[in-house]
Amino acid sequence: MKTETDLNLLELLEYIHPADCDYTEWLSIGMALKEAGYTCADWDEWSKRDPERYHAGEAWRKWDSFKGAVTPITAGTLVQMAKDHGWEPSRSGHELDWGDEIGGKDSQVVVKKGWLESIDIKEPETWNPVEQLLTYLDVLFTDEENVGYVTEVWEKDGKILPTSGSYDRTAVQLKAALKHCKGDIGAVIGDTNPDAGAWIRFNPLDGKGVRNENVTDLRYALVESDETDLGQQNAILRELELPIAALVYSGGKSLHAIVHIDAPNYEEYRKRVEFLYDICRKNGLQPDKQNKNPSRLSRMPGVMRKGHKQFLLGTNIGKKNWEEWREWIESVNDDLPDPEPLSDVWDHLPPLSDPLIDGVLRKGHKMLIAGPSKAGKSFALIEMVIAIAEGRSWMGFPCAQGRVLYVNLELDRASCLHRFRDVYNALGWPPNNIGSIDIWNLRGKSVPMDKLAPKLIRRASKKDFAAIVIDPIYKVLTGDENSADQMAAFCNQFDRVCSELGAAVIYCHHHSKGYQGQKRSMDRASGSGVFARDPDALLDMVELEMTDALRKQEENKRACKALTAWMDTVSESWRHDVGLDDRLSEAAFLLALEDILPPKKLEEARQVAMRAKESAETRTAWRIEGTLREFARFAPVNVWFDYPIHVADESGSLKDIRPESDKLPYEKGKEASVKKAEQERIQKNKKVMAEYTKLSKKGPVRVGDMAAALGIEKHTARRWIDACTLLTRDNNGYVFENLDDDEEI
Repeated sequence: MKTETDLNLLELLEYIHPADCDYTEWLSIGMALKEAGYTCADWDEWSKRDPERYHAGEAWRKWDSFKGAVTPITAGTLVQMAKDHGWEPSRSGHELDWGDEIGGKDSQVVVKKGWLESIDIKEPETWNPVEQLLTYLDVLFTDEENVGYVTEVWEKDGKILPTSGSYDRTAVQLKAALKHCKGDIGAVIGDTNPDAGAWIRFNPLDGKGVRNENVTDLRYALVESDETDLGQQNAILRELELPIAALVYSGGKSLHAIVHIDAPNYEEYRKRVEFLYDICRKNGLQPDKQNKNPSRLSRMPGVMRKGHKQFLLGTNIGKKNWEEWREWIESVNDDLPDPEPLSDVWDHLPPLSDPLIDGVLRKGHKMLIAGPSKAGKSFALIEMVIAIAEGRSWMGFPCAQGRVLYVNLELDRASCLHRFRDVYNALGWPPNNIGSIDIWNLRGKSVPMDKLAPKLIRRASKKDFAAIVIDPIYKVLTGDENSADQMAAFCNQFDRVCSELGAAVIYCHHHSKGYQGQKRSMDRASGSGVFARDPDALLDMVELEMTDALRKQEENKRACKALTAWMDTVSESWRHDVGLDDRLSEAAFLLALEDILPPKKLEEARQVAMRAKESAETRTAWRIEGTLREFARFAPVNVWFDYPIHVADESGSLKDIRPESDKLPYEKGKEASVKKAEQERIQKNKKVMAEYTKLSKKGPVRVGDMAAALGIEKHTARRWIDACTLLTRDNNGYVFENLDDDEEI
């Protein structure tokens, strides 16, 4: 990049208009030019661009007074002023040539000066003043709005100036009078001074005055510039696609563009006018900054001024309104690549990005993990971070080894760091590559994603990350998550990170509330469908309902596994005394241990089994489904969330279980009824058992005795007894046989 002394300061002056400078700033520019070796002629020529304040010879007198100073004003002052007015230094790093643009490409520069063709201004051959003013009123005002206009003038220091004029007539009153004036416009608005012309206020008034506070609708702003050739003004205004309601030739050196602003309040009006004027300046049109007020006068079409007509050049030019134009101006220079013929690359296609997670995600792509609460999504992301850093498998998918940045937006720093160590320990992996994991703790400091992205890129640009993990995204969400366009803009920030860093971006999001049954996996994420359709890979987690039988089966497995590990610490030869079949059942396992362990150790074994069963009770079961853009869809992966990690269901116990979210409401109701009936049956059996035990101590028990003890009818008691499977006692508790019709039980 060129230094300040290398820059052509005269080119920088193209960005600074003397009308925008106060007296001190004007002097500073002269001093900076002289210090840098330029001539007074350069300063004087630039100063002429402000004819209102230019005085011949003043620059030369001041120039001679610049005798040097201990701390002179240098080119840096001028450079900073140019930056403040839109100039940006080139950052390409190459030496600038004479044809290079200083500042490089500006995303809001639309006008290409070298290609812009001037559009001549031609006065209308057929002159109809009434039609000119009627059209203006129809376009800018509604019938009931008051219109301010001026035809009377006064003189000061040889200058003709407008009075405050009229402001108490509505548009409909003026239009009615104009239609009946037989072409005499002066009979309606008053005769005009032929040297001055006439003026009109482009915003409606309240009929009480002509100040800003009297404006009833901040609808328009005035863009006027007499710095540029009229044809160039006309061309630039149209090239900029400004939402011009009316374009009027002033009869002098300028065009008056009445531009849609549509501001809800004065503060917003000021912001929009500043933006409008800034865009105009960047594109070669220097608006008169004295025209910023909403109550400002503009030239009225349909009158004469110094032998020239003030007339309409057009209405409703460019974009329809402010919002449409603002969106267009900010996107017109999009830096998008040009389309390319497929034939040009057919024989030498670019290589695909290498997989980061085999069969799921490529490097530099995006992935979303979606699921309900309590699915352990954050733990799944931490497991993934560790798997990538260590070059191991995650959820059964091999990962390429690489450096990872984990952006923690939710946990406090200590909790986050401990969680990483807990996951490492639970996985049983040695932390060989923890140097490949960077953690950015932002709890309480998070900002919206459009603000976070550039900060993230700046911090990560030199570390060659393979993946950026953001957890969770609701902390950086911008806009309404149900709005497709707002979420598309939000997700574009992930593309920006991927593109700038060449890293994969991985993030998680929650399911929407309510019933998820019959929804496709890509439709379960909360908010707009953009969330599911934007990433290159979507992994959706759904919970599997644990049946009582499956839970008992898993508790048995966990108890047997724990007993096996514990026995290995107790005895080296215990497997000779406990057969393989016995090791598959907790009860059989403990029964076999009764023969080889002393009572104290046996009780310890029972405690080991009990703790293992309790830990199994907290496990939840999950199914992971994938919707992939780059790879074929994989078969659903079933896992247990065994805090703090997810463990693959290697035994296949979960294969045939339907997710709770897949079941229809009537199916859930039916299952609930069956479960309730089973619970009621168990309760009845317990009551029968309890009463039978009490009565049997006194002798034979009859059905009538049971009915009385239970407080029910005899036929109901017989039905309860017949359904009960509990009768005689053995080592495993009560075992009932089916009862016959004998009254004696």
